[in-house]
Amino acid sequence: VQLVESGGGLVQPGGSLRLSCAGSGFTFSQYGMRWYRQPPGKERELVAAIPSAGDRTYYLESVKGRFTVSRDNAKNRVDLQMNSLKPDDTAVYYCNALRWSVNYWGQGTQVTVSS
Repeated sequence: VQLVESGGGLVQPGGSLRLSCAGSGFTFSQYGMRWYRQPPGKERELVAAIPSAGDRTYYLESVKGRFTVSRDNAKNRVDLQMNSLKPDDTAVYYCNALRWSVNYWGQGTQVTVSS
């Protein structure tokens, strides 16, 4: 089983990044997918979630209207479009797959928002 994130990097405040997470080794379409982040020195927090059917979404209050989560079950991929980025969005972002008690994690990708 693998979840591989990509798309992180350094961006100026107000900029955009698109994170992608590619899943393999499991039936991707049967899993709810989530993006978490862990800012420096803080707890990991749930940023966005999308169920297996992709028919609804959840967002952390502080990212609503700026972030969009989407998935393509045919490509085994989930994306996180991040717009109007702020320094407080700086964190390691993790992809997570969840079905019942089965939980898979990616290795994380660093997002740094700084001028």
